[in-house]
Amino acid sequence: MTFSSGCRKKLPLLLVALGFAIPMAPAQAADAYPSRPIRIITPANPGGTTDFLARMLSKHLTQLWGQQAIVDNRGSASGVNAAEITKYADPNGYTLMIPYHQHTVNAALISKLPYHPVNDFTPITQMTAGGLLLVVNLKHPAKNAKEFVEWAKTTKEPINFGSAGIGSGGHLAGELFKLMTGVKAEHIPYKGTGPAIVGLLGGEYHYNFMGLTGAFGQVRGGKLRAIAVTAPKRLESAPDIPSMSEVLPGFEVVGWYGVVGPKNLPKPLLDKIHAGIVSLVKSPEFAKTMRNLGSEPVSRSPEEFRQFMLDDMKKWADVVKRAGIKPR
Repeated sequence: MTFSSGCRKKLPLLLVALGFAIPMAPAQAADAYPSRPIRIITPANPGGTTDFLARMLSKHLTQLWGQQAIVDNRGSASGVNAAEITKYADPNGYTLMIPYHQHTVNAALISKLPYHPVNDFTPITQMTAGGLLLVVNLKHPAKNAKEFVEWAKTTKEPINFGSAGIGSGGHLAGELFKLMTGVKAEHIPYKGTGPAIVGLLGGEYHYNFMGLTGAFGQVRGGKLRAIAVTAPKRLESAPDIPSMSEVLPGFEVVGWYGVVGPKNLPKPLLDKIHAGIVSLVKSPEFAKTMRNLGSEPVSRSPEEFRQFMLDDMKKWADVVKRAGIKPR
């Protein structure tokens, strides 16, 4: 069948009239985006840092693009459920997820993880980076990082450290400390940060690499002593607390939050979403809020964020293997 030039010009309208959809080019799709609400999946229950970040991002994107961004809390299974939902969503920009450091650690801790934490997603950008805080009971003999490392290496008593649970950031930081110092210490896992704090206050164990928000509250309240942060350098919000790397070069445990989408997000759309999120991360309000929580704003390119996550996976897979932690 052949068509005259006049018919060919009218063909797109004819196809639409007959019910055939004509896909928009990626650049056109990006220009039209968003035309309906966006879902921001957060692998945590309401009330925590992940949820707080999701709601900051939701408010920002809603104001920026004029379409509502809705937070969808999917807290359970160490973030696996949220990641699976994101993995199987259409790569059209209407489903985003805020992963955190557990997302890459899961590859080493879960033997049959139903996705690859990097390759099955489209990395968009990192939003924050922050360390943990090494804290001790007020009766502990060490007053600073140097004294703590010396105590850990020379004390004759059995050493133990606590954490919010097996595979948590505090647990892995404690195992890394053991590997780098040769110190022998028993891990005591608790069911969450709250019980772990109670245990440390009660002298049930010697030290804890704790999340900054909860730890700073106890330190500022005069209940625990801050020894060091695990970030590569001192925090602007707590410049008097040294980095552990100052006395143990190479020791670094970074907690992070970022944004990913389903795999194969078209580049024009990826660029638009990246720019929208980065405009929040680079704002003075965001920087001030994050530093009050002990974190620093970070705005990586999609390629940089991809490599960062791959490196993070490799690092913790090595720690888990050398520490003898059995994947579940």
